[in-house]
Amino acid sequence: MCTSIRSLAAASVFAISALATPAFAQEEGAAEAESEFELSGNVAIVSDYRFRGVSFSGGDFALQGGIDLAHSSGFYVGTWASTIDADAGFGEMELDIYGGWAGDVAEGVSVDVGLLYYAYPTEDTGADTDYFEALASVGTTLGPVGATFGLGYSWDQAALADDNLYLYTDFELGVADTPVTFTAHLGYTDGAFATTADGTSFDWGIGASYAVTDSLSLGINYVDTQGPKVENFTDPGIFFTLAYSM
Repeated sequence: MCTSIRSLAAASVFAISALATPAFAQEEGAAEAESEFELSGNVAIVSDYRFRGVSFSGGDFALQGGIDLAHSSGFYVGTWASTIDADAGFGEMELDIYGGWAGDVAEGVSVDVGLLYYAYPTEDTGADTDYFEALASVGTTLGPVGATFGLGYSWDQAALADDNLYLYTDFELGVADTPVTFTAHLGYTDGAFATTADGTSFDWGIGASYAVTDSLSLGINYVDTQGPKVENFTDPGIFFTLAYSM
């Protein structure tokens, strides 16, 4: 995505497990120590990299991938990258580095808190482009629906004209006895990344995914955002994802 922290940022979403891998009884000593950590990875091709409703790939395909390392205590670190549109002035790659803690705090309630650093290492104009965002979310279930409520906050930094608050809700419904899952998203921006003149905006989307195997999935999403519709930037559309997790 990738951790659930990264999942709120990208059009493609990822999840990380905070559970330890079981050790074989005959290798209890070394295997138990190994089982405290879990390494996972993901790769994806998306028809357009949409970040909170805005295209970062200029309406073109993007290649994405990440690696995450989680400890059984719930702490994790990870990195995720995507190709982006070089004409936007940020170079040709976004590289995210993040860390945090995720775990259950009550029956049916999970929490994820962390810090994410957005970097653009191929940007060569000398402009300030990199920035931090603090993130927090709460996950639960509403009947058969999985629900996540979260926020992201970027304080005033050299790369930003102002601070930025992002509030969002994500919903997920798996169809029983099928490999199909439906999703819905609503986000609200107040600050530097708003797409309207008054400094606030909404973005939203609905989608579905099909699990081809335990690791391979296909996704389709409709994404839109409030504000002027600029072709290959903020215009609404239907986008596709092919993702593989390891």
